[in-house]
Amino acid sequence: MRQILFAAMIALVVSIMLTPWLIRFFKRHDLGQEIRIEAPQSHQSKRGTPTMGGIAILIGMWAGYLGSHVIGLRYDAPGVSASGLLVLGLATALGVVGFLDDFIKLRNRRNLGLTATGKYIGQFGAAIVFGVLALQFPDRNGLTPASRHVSVVRDLPWLSLAPILFVVMVVFLVAAWSNAVNVTDGLDGLVAGSMGLTLGAYVLITFWQYTNACSTTPSAGCYSVRDPLDLALVCVSAGAACIGFLWWNAAPAKIIMGDTGSLALGGLLAGLSITTRTELLMALVGGLFVAEILSVLLQIIVFRTTRKRLFKTAPFHHHFELSSWPETTVSIRFWLLAAIAAAAGLMLFYNEHLAVAR
Repeated sequence: MRQILFAAMIALVVSIMLTPWLIRFFKRHDLGQEIRIEAPQSHQSKRGTPTMGGIAILIGMWAGYLGSHVIGLRYDAPGVSASGLLVLGLATALGVVGFLDDFIKLRNRRNLGLTATGKYIGQFGAAIVFGVLALQFPDRNGLTPASRHVSVVRDLPWLSLAPILFVVMVVFLVAAWSNAVNVTDGLDGLVAGSMGLTLGAYVLITFWQYTNACSTTPSAGCYSVRDPLDLALVCVSAGAACIGFLWWNAAPAKIIMGDTGSLALGGLLAGLSITTRTELLMALVGGLFVAEILSVLLQIIVFRTTRKRLFKTAPFHHHFELSSWPETTVSIRFWLLAAIAAAAGLMLFYNEHLAVAR
């Protein structure tokens, strides 16, 4: 528990102090966000806002994670784990893809960065490396960071995938989550606040898995997760880094996280869902991001089949803006939706534990 608190404090301080330095740096070098023409007209005033703020989130989460381990040496706490490093490595790799996308946009002074093919190559490449490595590094109990079983709250014993199919599933999850968070990142503070809530729920989930781990507390409701405490450190570090960034990203935003942040955070959710054996539960806990990407898919399907629009524009947070909701109102109400989804996921997680423990 002490390490979790240290990780949160370090990540929060690093993120909240590094972000204003990035703002000054990007302004000094005239590196500002370009706005899509099809975005709501009110967003045109944001043109020139410093972007690539996701750098502060990535540095904050790494600082919180590694810093808590350095402090933990005094208390003989466990060192870094394969699970924690793999999840952070996946997030960082996707952050690099996002950074390249943001950098090309800034260099060309237009809202077109990497091609779709280029983005997918980066996402798929990172996912494949993660999927292959996640089935390695067994601990003394034979547990690897990931399992070839599909999971809801824990592995489904009757649904095991061949290694190649497992890697395909990982590629799908990484692409789905990174793009879901990416399309959600369209309003000041929306992703940073929502991620804080989602990751907060996963701090509780991973800590509960740690206190009820089969390796230390064998029982009917125990969990077979390789490094649950270390994953809790990853969650709290990333969540605190998002909250620190939110201080500067809340409306009116002084900096935007860009694809550097949104792709990294989406990769983080995908990695956590796999290493905690909760791939399907994550779809509920991160329900806001699922709803956002579904709104885009539904808009495309309905328009192509009926030539009519389901929403005024997609993703659907812009629909409410065009329906005369102030941007801050949309963000706050969507935070509430994210909180409801996180709470519903926690209730399902705990209810399953009670049912199995009986």
